[in-house]
Amino acid sequence: MAVRARGSGRSPEARLEEAIGLALAISLEIVHADIARVSSWSPATLLPSGTVETLGRVIAEKNIGVAVIDAAVSPVQQRNLERAWKCKVIDRTGLILEIFGARARTHEGRLQVELAALNYQRSRLVRSWTHLERQRGGFGFVGGPGESQLEIDRRLITDRIVTLKKDLSAVKRRRELHRGARKRVPYPVVALVGYTNAGKSTLFNRLTRAKVSSAARLFETLDPTMRRLALPSGRPAILSDTVGFISDLPTTLVAAFRATLEEVAESDLIVHVRDIHHPDSEAQREDVLAVLADLGLGERIEGGMIEALNKIDLLPKAERAVLANQTRRNRDAVPISAVSGEGCDALLDLLDTRLDVGRQRLKLDVPLSDGAAIAWLYNRGAVMSRKDDDSMAHLEVKLSEADLGRFRGRRISH
Repeated sequence: MAVRARGSGRSPEARLEEAIGLALAISLEIVHADIARVSSWSPATLLPSGTVETLGRVIAEKNIGVAVIDAAVSPVQQRNLERAWKCKVIDRTGLILEIFGARARTHEGRLQVELAALNYQRSRLVRSWTHLERQRGGFGFVGGPGESQLEIDRRLITDRIVTLKKDLSAVKRRRELHRGARKRVPYPVVALVGYTNAGKSTLFNRLTRAKVSSAARLFETLDPTMRRLALPSGRPAILSDTVGFISDLPTTLVAAFRATLEEVAESDLIVHVRDIHHPDSEAQREDVLAVLADLGLGERIEGGMIEALNKIDLLPKAERAVLANQTRRNRDAVPISAVSGEGCDALLDLLDTRLDVGRQRLKLDVPLSDGAAIAWLYNRGAVMSRKDDDSMAHLEVKLSEADLGRFRGRRISH
């Protein structure tokens, strides 16, 4: 059962549909779904007593075991509702954490989700910590060993949180080393961001020929994935697929996934993948921009983020024609279908062009005997033309100002 208790600018029906999608993401069977329209909130139960009684009768009649409230519910409110309804009650944060716990695959992903879950559980001293033993993932908010309602030892949780933070610090240092290594390799990084289920992983697979899971489920991708991307100019880049965003994303999760989302902050170019077919596409866009701004990427948003307007294959022809006319005047937006591939070549051309901004076209003469320098230029820059004589290679190359300085410094050191 999914109940939308608070508004956020979207229609209640759209929020209910999203809540149902979240519940289905962890294989809950939806027995009843409803929208609670109330004029005031109760400190004790969030919902007014009349609404609690009405929903309680539905829960009893349909033998419902889990009630999901699509809002933030305090520990006291949760306990009171569970007593009134005689079933498990979880809020939006608990549901999202359960999904993340079931989906995280990498060591870092599991650490981040566990940290967020323990911070959440620490305020609710009525949950079992035995989720760590569960093989399917998740955190026991909807069933399993957690239903025994054993009181968690606060000191035990605190100690575990300290350990997790140390482990994540070590992971962060390794990630920084990897980023440092990538900076020595001349590949720019393009990060895909977007609302959950917008089609990022499908586009990632289309552009890189990878096989990342791209099932049409909320939060299908939690762990960052990076692959080599061949640009039309022949210049290689690295494409990064990241966790999907969602409205009212729990602050504990934003903090926990900050290390993962640093890949976005460190990228050379951000591509916002939007589900342009979704009725709440604009609201989803605002949610994504809000998270990016929270990560300190406001200037990057204003300074040239690309929008990939995905799922145009689902639009009626008239709407597609209007969208095509609009994007002709917007050099930062490209209509695409990650499923069919339509528009993906235009997106790659735009990526190539944007990554090429700031590179100078230079003529350089390099001794043929200095094969390492020639190879360096092929790796770091875009060689537009080359003519060799008996002793020299005459190259026309596109290089960034930073790489030109590195090349000159390399020649001096040699």
